[in-house]
Amino acid sequence: MTNQLSPKIPSCTWSRPIGLGWDKPYTVRYASNIDDGPWHGMPLGGFGAGCIGRSSRGDFNLWHIDGGEHTFKNVPACQFSVFESNGTSTQAYALSTQGPNDGALKAWQWYPTLPSTEGTGNYHALYPRSWFVYENIFQAQLTCEQFSPVWAGNYQETSYPVAIFLWNAHNPTNAPITLSIMLTWQNMVGWFTNALKSPEVRVRDDGSPVYEYQPRWGESQGNYNQIVENPQQFGCLLSRVGSDALQEGDGTWCIATLKHPQVEIFYHTRWNAEGTGDEVWQSFAKDGSLSNYIDANPVGEGEQLGAAMALRFTLQPGETLEIPFVLAWDLPITEFAAGVNYYRRYTDFFDRSGNNAWAIASTALQEYQTWRSQIQTWQQPILDREDLPNWFKMALFNELYDLTSGGTLWSAASELDPIGQFAVLECLDYRWYESLDVRLYGSFALLMLFPELEKSVMRAFARAIPQGDDTPRIIGYYMTIKAESPIAVRKVAGATPHDLGAPNEHVWEKTNYTSYQDCNLWKDLGSDFVLQVYRDFLLTGADDVEFLADCWNAIVQTLDYLKTFDLDGDGIPENSGAPDQTFDDWRLQGVSAYCGGLWLAALEAAIAISDLLLTHKLGDLGGLAVQKSIYETWLQQSLPIYQEKLWNGQYYQLDSQSGSDVVMADQLCGQFYARLLDLPDIVPSDRALSALKTVYDACFLKFCNGEFGTANGVRPDGSPENPKATHPLEVWTGINFGLAAFLVQMGMKDEALRLTQAVVQQIYENGLQFRTPEAITAAGTFRASTYLRAMAIWGIYLVIN
Repeated sequence: MTNQLSPKIPSCTWSRPIGLGWDKPYTVRYASNIDDGPWHGMPLGGFGAGCIGRSSRGDFNLWHIDGGEHTFKNVPACQFSVFESNGTSTQAYALSTQGPNDGALKAWQWYPTLPSTEGTGNYHALYPRSWFVYENIFQAQLTCEQFSPVWAGNYQETSYPVAIFLWNAHNPTNAPITLSIMLTWQNMVGWFTNALKSPEVRVRDDGSPVYEYQPRWGESQGNYNQIVENPQQFGCLLSRVGSDALQEGDGTWCIATLKHPQVEIFYHTRWNAEGTGDEVWQSFAKDGSLSNYIDANPVGEGEQLGAAMALRFTLQPGETLEIPFVLAWDLPITEFAAGVNYYRRYTDFFDRSGNNAWAIASTALQEYQTWRSQIQTWQQPILDREDLPNWFKMALFNELYDLTSGGTLWSAASELDPIGQFAVLECLDYRWYESLDVRLYGSFALLMLFPELEKSVMRAFARAIPQGDDTPRIIGYYMTIKAESPIAVRKVAGATPHDLGAPNEHVWEKTNYTSYQDCNLWKDLGSDFVLQVYRDFLLTGADDVEFLADCWNAIVQTLDYLKTFDLDGDGIPENSGAPDQTFDDWRLQGVSAYCGGLWLAALEAAIAISDLLLTHKLGDLGGLAVQKSIYETWLQQSLPIYQEKLWNGQYYQLDSQSGSDVVMADQLCGQFYARLLDLPDIVPSDRALSALKTVYDACFLKFCNGEFGTANGVRPDGSPENPKATHPLEVWTGINFGLAAFLVQMGMKDEALRLTQAVVQQIYENGLQFRTPEAITAAGTFRASTYLRAMAIWGIYLVIN
């Protein structure tokens, strides 16, 4: 605890008055999609450790504690409260503007909201730090900074299940002020696991497979709380009576603080978290104290259990005190299908017993100042850049929220995976991991900040490509168009899987969970794989040739497989008319600009990889030389065909057979990747520029006057080809950021920033913050929240750099 004036909050945070609602937040496009409403704040917790979210009204409401599962619910007993006395008057508030509406905790006073002319403070967020600045209620100046130890290149603390709440209290008056800060927490041990051990999978109205998730919410029987302390630290440990073998959801939580000669510590280890709250509030509101009641007996069935800890101190005029609180949890197991258990990454640094919440909290209390300075050291060079606008810096960091709250998995290390295996969901509605077409854009953040995690994901894809799974499935898309579905096998050997599986099966081992389309027929996945492998090699120092060698056989298999779709022998695989690529509601026929361009760039990347492996004499040299020659032949044949069939003098046509004149926003993704990877252009640069300018004009400026961002595909005059189409008329956040990176690459930085700003404003001004969706529409609706592709904003930073 140091005596210092109020903390400096960076000028580029996302900021909102505490408790201020939204007049017209975006709402969900399809009723079956998740729409939790706009009250989302920055998540707290390490990668793959589970996380919690606290919104700008002060409530803890997001519980991504069970790997891959989503629970959004305000838990009022989890809360900070402040008591203040200046000798003549006293006041006490729980610091959420939203109290329970079911009569629970009715003894408590909730933080007031005042007319907008005189707010009660502001919430600020710049991931992984956020701040509550309280104003016009207390006489003391109070700020609470929240963060977890996440910073680039850190493969240890970034995995910790811990949140630090750093309180800064300053007395600006000329009389002493007594303050007490209370942290209450509900004992949730045992809640976060699926009570349905074999959840039924069904196809919902949008064609996506979903399964039932029923957490053991509120099942607290056997839970108990106890005081823990050492000479420097004090805490309350939230536990459960042990079973024979540790299971998912078992473990401990802990709230803790540092001891300080100026500060009195009070506690109450057992109170009814869903009663009136009077057991803690009566004494706290009176003088900032608690009764120091200790009862470590387990609660019975139907009972709820809270813990409370309050720190009381007096500030003389002009005095400042900094006080840390820590929340830690140790729930070491993530279970996928029944009996498929993985230990979380942080257990490599603590043990696997589930009894380490106090040890983790204790570590945080020793290290939090170092951790905070590590975060600042990482962020400062970007924050100091005067060539980047503040809104861009804000979105750049805040979009990283998904690495914490995207259902993230990070397993313990093994011999095969020395830093563990990593995965982020495509989104909460499409609940499967690391969709390869989506991460072509969305993985730039992981690549630039945690390159070893990025490579671990690509190794998982390389291992999956040779595998087959003949399980027959119906295809959901046909249900949505009311047609009879063909039966498809789940995974063809040699095909690149779409995803690394879902949290109800066996992630990393059982791939291709989605059944909306038959992903074995997709024409972009194989190319996406090859391009990401070469990108991950090139942009992480170009020295990890072993990584290329690990992936080479899979590259050969997937390019061979993809070439089988070249039915007319012109060198380029054709799209089949079914939506068979990342725009999976959009039918492409024949050679397409999108998939064809990715194919050309992937062939160039494969040639470059074979060259490197030959140079370093890694692998079967004869075989490498043969493959290189094959790819050179395919490329030579394909390049002129792409121009002949698709260039119309102004832009590249959607495809060669549909006759559509639509301008596709992402028509030259292949060319963007070729330039990014220092490969030869796949199209002449003057044509690329002409196409890009056409996209900017038609899909951005002429689509709702550039207010929303770039639509995926409209006619050259900005009108829709089919007003009822879904994907062409949506603005995809990640595709927009990818397009902006291409604009920067081609010398159109001003246009890139204008387009990016339009999208960022839609997200951060309309209640979509910390749940960025895949798609928004001009009607103010969104689809697929908490979407992986939006981290493509780091691709813009990469090319500006």
